[in-house]
Amino acid sequence: MNLINSIFKGDKVIWMIFLMLCLISITEVFSASSTLTYGSQSHWGPITQHSILLMFGVFIVWFMHSIPYKWFRVFAYPLLLGSVIMLMVVMLMGFISGDRVNGAARWLTFFGVAFQPSELAKMSVIILTAAFLSKGQTEDGASPQAFKWILGITFFVCALIVPENYSTGALLFATVFLMMIIGRIQWRKILMLGGSLAAIVLLFVSFLRFTPDNTLEQIPMGHRFTTVKHRLMNFGEERVPAAKYDIQGDGAQVAHARIAIATSNVVGKGPGNSVERDFLSQAYSDFIFAIIIEELGLIGGIFVVFLYICLLIRTGKIAQKCDRTFPAFLVLGIALLLVMQATFNMCVAVGLVPVTGQPLPLISKGGTSTWINCAYIGMILSVSRYTAKLEEEKEAMAEAAAQISEPIEVMEEESEPEEIPVSEAQTAFEPDMKEANDDTLME
Repeated sequence: MNLINSIFKGDKVIWMIFLMLCLISITEVFSASSTLTYGSQSHWGPITQHSILLMFGVFIVWFMHSIPYKWFRVFAYPLLLGSVIMLMVVMLMGFISGDRVNGAARWLTFFGVAFQPSELAKMSVIILTAAFLSKGQTEDGASPQAFKWILGITFFVCALIVPENYSTGALLFATVFLMMIIGRIQWRKILMLGGSLAAIVLLFVSFLRFTPDNTLEQIPMGHRFTTVKHRLMNFGEERVPAAKYDIQGDGAQVAHARIAIATSNVVGKGPGNSVERDFLSQAYSDFIFAIIIEELGLIGGIFVVFLYICLLIRTGKIAQKCDRTFPAFLVLGIALLLVMQATFNMCVAVGLVPVTGQPLPLISKGGTSTWINCAYIGMILSVSRYTAKLEEEKEAMAEAAAQISEPIEVMEEESEPEEIPVSEAQTAFEPDMKEANDDTLME
């Protein structure tokens, strides 16, 4: 037991949530990968690959949770630069070579390994947003300079992401927007920003609605306009009877996802007994929540939702224990990003929002997204290690104060004053460099 505690440090509840999501992922991806199994002619190939990715993801969690949280801010700057360069390369490759998957250029391949630069960009923006909010804290809230820097970096990164992936850009900006509210950005600026965004979205949707498809296809950087338009328009259409529902055309994915949910029950059909997985091309990714409900029933779907809610609540408790603002903003931003992405994915599966390409964090089959999500969990655990050190020090100080309050004999000779020891939490989790130690204390 002591060996396990020495290896898996940090908040045990976060560890349990992470491992449960991984277990659900292995079970459901194995069941939902029938199309991949047929294509590869290997029954165990797809799930073996996914299991190896998750095993490496566990190592990433362990590695990240052993890094002092202060270093994350230092790594964010080169990470942002690298991801911006890669996003530009992906965009250029899409236009020059036409190298796109499902109409979008989102991946780079190095040595046979494909990954999405947008995932690295999201991480860097979340870390830098937490850093700027932390440095800019004043008695009246966050400073105007912090707001300008955050807005500038977020707009620039989203401008590179949105042409190829609208939902990822919207998700990132929504997360940063909530972080700014938590970080005490002035309400006047928040309302102005929210109103401006609402107006832009309204104008954009109106533009798509009344512009012919052939005109949209000729607009530079507008190769995804028709896809977005059809998804929005199809979502807003009047519901038709089930007998006339199109399950062969553009709405096939949504139709089969709803069939999977409708044919389930409280306990589901059982793991491995899904029928609609053979008709959903993205059953193991974008629509895996529909397969979870079909196989595990309403109980299984509620349990998955419960795990993400627990992740958000537990992360909030970790943030409350922080005595500094940067780690608190960091873990809250990460939790908001993961939970909002999960919410998008689940809402698409049950038909509450238009179709987006957002996988279910830590459950859907994936490469880059799985590893980045594992890194997020490791970062939360790193901060939880720091807060655990603070708790231990508070308990030690309380015991020392209790001992001092007891009657003691007065020493006849004055002794040399002892040097006050440096906090263990500070030495273990704060690198000896000015930029890394520049942090604001929580009020």
